[in-house]
Amino acid sequence: MRAPPQFYPTKYWHQLDDGRVVCDLCPRHCRLRDGKRGACFVRQAHDGEIVLTSYGRSSGFCIDPIEKKPLNHFYPGSSVLSFGTAGCNLGCKFCQNWNISKSRQIDTLGSSAMPEQLAQAAKRYNCDSIAFTYNDPVIFLEYAVDAAQACREQGINSVAVSAGYITDQARPDFFRHMDAANIDLKAFTERFYHKICSGHLAPVLDTLLYLRHETNVWFEITTLLIPDENDSNEELEALSKWVYDNLGPDIPIHFSAFHPDFKMMDKSRTPPETVKRAREIAVKNGLNYAYVGNIFDEKGDSTYCPSCKQKVLSRNWYELGDCHLTGQGKCKHCGYQIAGRYARREKAFGRKRIPIKIG
Repeated sequence: MRAPPQFYPTKYWHQLDDGRVVCDLCPRHCRLRDGKRGACFVRQAHDGEIVLTSYGRSSGFCIDPIEKKPLNHFYPGSSVLSFGTAGCNLGCKFCQNWNISKSRQIDTLGSSAMPEQLAQAAKRYNCDSIAFTYNDPVIFLEYAVDAAQACREQGINSVAVSAGYITDQARPDFFRHMDAANIDLKAFTERFYHKICSGHLAPVLDTLLYLRHETNVWFEITTLLIPDENDSNEELEALSKWVYDNLGPDIPIHFSAFHPDFKMMDKSRTPPETVKRAREIAVKNGLNYAYVGNIFDEKGDSTYCPSCKQKVLSRNWYELGDCHLTGQGKCKHCGYQIAGRYARREKAFGRKRIPIKIG
């Protein structure tokens, strides 16, 4: 098996007259002198082009339930091989994977696996999918795409857990290799993205519109609610209405509770009532599948049939309970087709987390 390269060539860049190279992968458009790294840390100017320095390298591997991504409508009860690299192209002050996503140490990438090894490991451990997660796969696009192609040859799905912060130019190349995605819609104001994430809202909305109207990728949305920052009724109303009007009623949305981390240790935890209120606002505005996260609430974590209103799949903290769905995802009470991707499954993977080694 070939070893991970030190520098892997990329194609989303262009040169300036002054010798700098501009990275065209994400909206930051980092302008770099030779040897300098972009804000994401893993893309670097080298000999007049942009190279990827984390190809084939990882911060670790783990087998998770698909519900942990979170994806509630993509083969519920299945297992997924999760891995990430290092770095990120956003600067979220509340990052809950900051030791990986904000790392500026190549030592973080202590594990290695080439795309073929990842596909073989997923098949060996009977995983239905592989997930590019922990940090944003957009910044290691070439590695993620090659891994997705290797997995597709083995009949394994690929899942991108991403903030969706990518340019129009690179977006099609990345997502055409993905079967599912969870997009982190961090808030619904430009103020929040600029002040707290060092980014912009519009490119993320563009990614959501692209996924809905120009791909067959199954995707769900997650919003982490931070007290007094993005949890007002007005903002949640606006967010829910935008999703309904632009993406439709069947895109699942997850509202998760924040806990103090990284550079926002001064904030308090999100009260469970806030998360439940967000879900209620989404349901009131016509969204059929709204969920809570990071709190114990079986009602808010379960799936209900939009037609007959009966519970069709019970969940509690990644653990599946009573199921009233056919193998094709139809409600056993009334026959309504629940949105998503489904397959017959004898037993759910459960809430366990299994670290593994590859290579």
